[in-house]
Amino acid sequence: MARGTLRIYLGAAPGVGKTYAMLDEGYRRAKRGTDVVIGYLETHGRINTAAQVRDLVIVPRRNVEYRGQLFEEMDLDAILARRPTVVLVDEFAHTNATGSRNTKRWEDVTELLEAGIDVISTLNVQHLESLNDVVKRITGVSQRETVPDAVVRGADQIELVDMTPEALRRRMAHGNIYPAEKVDAALGNFFRVGNLSALRELGLLWMADQVEESLQDYRERNGIDSTWETKERVLVALTGAANGDGLIRRAARMAMRTHGELIGVHVNADDGLAGPTGNVLAEHRTILEEVGGRYIEVGGAEVAAALLDVARAENATQIVLGSSRQSRWSALVHGSIVQQLIRAANGAIDVHVISDGAGASPSHRLPLPHPRRASGVGAARQGAALAMTAIGLPTLTYLLALVRERMGFQNVLLSYLLVVVAVASVGGIWPALFASISAFLFLNWFFAPPLHTFTIDNGRDGLALFVFLAVAGAVSVAVDLAARRRVDARRAQAEARTLAAMAGTVLDDADPLPRLAEQLTTAFGIENLSLLIPRPDGGWGVEASSGRTPPQSPDMASHSLTLNDQSVIAWSGGRLDREEREVLMSFATQLTMARYRRDLQRDAARASVLAEADELRSALLAAVGHDFRTPLASIRTAATSLLSDDVDFDRVTTKELLQTIDDEADRLNGLVGNLLDMSRLQTGGVPVRCQSIGIEEVVAGAIASIHPVATALDIDVPETLPRVWIDPGLIERAIANVVSNALVFAPPGTAVRIEAAALGAHMHLRVIDRGRGIPLESRERATEPFQRLGDHPNGLGIGLGLAVAKGFIYACHGELHIDDTPGGGCTMVIIVPLSS
Repeated sequence: MARGTLRIYLGAAPGVGKTYAMLDEGYRRAKRGTDVVIGYLETHGRINTAAQVRDLVIVPRRNVEYRGQLFEEMDLDAILARRPTVVLVDEFAHTNATGSRNTKRWEDVTELLEAGIDVISTLNVQHLESLNDVVKRITGVSQRETVPDAVVRGADQIELVDMTPEALRRRMAHGNIYPAEKVDAALGNFFRVGNLSALRELGLLWMADQVEESLQDYRERNGIDSTWETKERVLVALTGAANGDGLIRRAARMAMRTHGELIGVHVNADDGLAGPTGNVLAEHRTILEEVGGRYIEVGGAEVAAALLDVARAENATQIVLGSSRQSRWSALVHGSIVQQLIRAANGAIDVHVISDGAGASPSHRLPLPHPRRASGVGAARQGAALAMTAIGLPTLTYLLALVRERMGFQNVLLSYLLVVVAVASVGGIWPALFASISAFLFLNWFFAPPLHTFTIDNGRDGLALFVFLAVAGAVSVAVDLAARRRVDARRAQAEARTLAAMAGTVLDDADPLPRLAEQLTTAFGIENLSLLIPRPDGGWGVEASSGRTPPQSPDMASHSLTLNDQSVIAWSGGRLDREEREVLMSFATQLTMARYRRDLQRDAARASVLAEADELRSALLAAVGHDFRTPLASIRTAATSLLSDDVDFDRVTTKELLQTIDDEADRLNGLVGNLLDMSRLQTGGVPVRCQSIGIEEVVAGAIASIHPVATALDIDVPETLPRVWIDPGLIERAIANVVSNALVFAPPGTAVRIEAAALGAHMHLRVIDRGRGIPLESRERATEPFQRLGDHPNGLGIGLGLAVAKGFIYACHGELHIDDTPGGGCTMVIIVPLSS
C-alpha cells in the first residue's frame, strides 16, 4: 500500500488563515470528486472559518475521560475505518489527552499516512522544536506543544500562509480572531508588531531553508553539479594571511549588497592558499562570524579543486580570494591557483581576486613607491642576473666548444644572444651590458678565427660580433625602459588609489581632517605632520596632526608647504621629490576643501539650532497668546466681579467665582509647568534618580495629581506586578499627562482604562480611551512640542503634555508608543524597565 501524502499549511501566528486555507483546499478537492472528510477542526469561534466547512463531511470526535473531565479528541479509529482519500486535521502540534492511543496528534497523522490516507494539516512556526527557545525569548511565552523539525520537513508539501503584522492586527481589532474582551490583552502582549515581525521572519527563514534543501535534493537526484543562481552566495577563501580580515570584510560587503549568504572556507593543504594558520585563522573565523558568515574547513591536496568542490556543493555564485603569495617560479612550476580556479569554474562562478591592500582601511593604504635608483629593477634581481652571467656564459661556452665544428658562427652568436636577453629580462641594463661585453669577449676568444686571440682575420666575423654587441645593448636598454615604465605605472596607480581614498574620506567623514593627515603620513612615509592655521596673535594653531610629535609651528618642522589660504602643511622625517610634491599639492587641495566643508557644516549646524529655536519661540508665542489668555481672562473676570461694589453676591455665587479663580490658576500653573519641563528637556537639564518601586504606587500618585480628580477611570494595575526601575517623580508626571490627555479626548460617559502587565524585562502600562484616535500618519507629530492635532473644541493646553511625557519616559530609558484601540480610540503604551 502506498503511503499517503502530507501537506502542511505553516503560519507565523494564530489568525493568519491556515485553517481557512486548509478548508478551502479540502472543499476544492471535494468538488473534483475526491472523498474528503474533516478529521479534526478547531474554529476558535471564528464565524468566517466555520463558514468554510460548507458541505464537507465531519467525522465526529471521541470523548476521553481524564480525572473526571471529558476531553474531545480526533477519532483516529473511525477515520481509519472509513478510509477517506483525504482527511483534514487541524492543529498538527496538539497534545492528546491522557488515555489516547498516541501522545501527539502528529503521531496520529503518521498512522493515517501509513494507512495510505492523504492528510492536510496546519501548524504555527512557534511549535517547531528548533524555534521554540527563540520564540520564547521574543514573545516571553513558552510553547509546550512542539513538533520535531524532521517530522515537518518530511512533509510532501509545506505552504507558508503569510500576512503582514499590520494586517493581522487589523483582523484582531475587528474581532476576526479573538472575542472582543480578549483583544486588548492580545494586542498588548503576543500580537505586538515587533513579535509578529520577528515570528514572520522566522517562518520565512525556515521555509527558505526547506526550499534550499528540496532544491539540493533535486540537484543531487538529477546529477546537476552546475551552479543555479537561485540566491547569491559569496564564498571567501581563508588562509590565515595577514590581509585576511580585509578580505573577509570585502566579501561581506559583496554579500550584503545582494542580500546573499557569506561562506568562509579554509583548505588544509601544504602550499598555495593554505598559508599560516593558528591564532590568525582563529581571529579570521571570529570576524567571519561577526559579519554573519559561516565557516567551513576542508582538506585537499589541490586547493583550487577543493574550493571549487565546496562552491558547487554550496551552490555558490561568487568566489573571493586574495592575490596569490606564490613566487613566479612556483607559479611556473606548480601552476597559479587563481588561474586554475578560473579555468575550472569555466564561467559558471564569478572569481574575484582582491589585492593585499584592497581590504585595508583608507588610513592604512600602501605608501607610494619611491624609486630612488636609476633602474627600475631591484638589487635582488640584479644579483640574480649577474649570477646567471657568471654561470651561464662559461657553461654555454664549454658546451658550444664541444660542437664547434658542426655549428656555424651565426648559430653560436644566436645562442649567446639568447643568454644576454635572459639576463636583460631579469637584471636590467647594467647586468645585460656586462653580459653583452663578456659574451663578445668569449665569442672573440673561443670562436672567431684565429682562436684564443682577440684578433679577427675574417671581416664578416668582425661585423657579426659588433652587430651582436649592438643588438645586445639595444635589448638591454629596451628591457630597462620597460622596467622603468612598470615602476611609473605602479606609482601612478598608487597615486590614483591614494587620491581616490582621500576623496572618499572627504565625502564620507564628518570631520575628514584627522584621517587626511594620517593618509599623508602613510602615503609619503612621513613621521610627523601638522596642518597649521595662522592665529590673529601671530602664532599657529594645529588644525589636524599625525605622528607622535607633530610640529606646532613651521619652525619646528624640517619641511613645510604653504597653501592658498595661508595655512601650512609642516612635516618631519621625510624629504619629497618633485613628483611627490605635486601629489602633495593635490592633498593640500583636498585639505582646503575639507576645511571649508567643516566650516560650512558648523555654520549649517548653528543655523539649524537657530532655526529650531526660532520655530520653538514662534510656537511658544502663539501658544501663550492663545492658551494663556483664556485662564487669565477667566481669573480677571471673576476677580473684577468680586471687587465690584455695584453687585452684592450671595455666598453661593461668591464661592463659584472663587472656585473659578482657583481652577483657572491651577490650569495656568500646569501650562507654565509644562513649558518649564519642555525647556529642561530641550537643554538636557532633567535630573534622573531611578529607584525600584511598584508601578501601582506611581499610577496612584499620578491619578491623585490630576485636578480635578478623575472619576471616569477603570484601573487594573494589581499590586502583585514586579517592581520597576524608574524615577518615580518623572514617570508620575508622564502618566498624569497621558491620562489627562486621554480624559480630554474620551467621549462623555466612557471610562479611560489603565492596565499594566510585565512582558519580558519591561513593564507595559496601557492607557486606553474610546475617542476618535490618532491617524497613523499623525502619530509621530503627536508627541512633538506644541502639537494639538485637530485642536480639541475645549481649546485646553498648548500641546506639550505628550511631548513632556515622552521626554520624561525616555529619560528613564523607557518608550512611549501610540496604538489603536479595538473598536475605535487611542491606546498609549508606556514601556519602562523592570527592576533587576
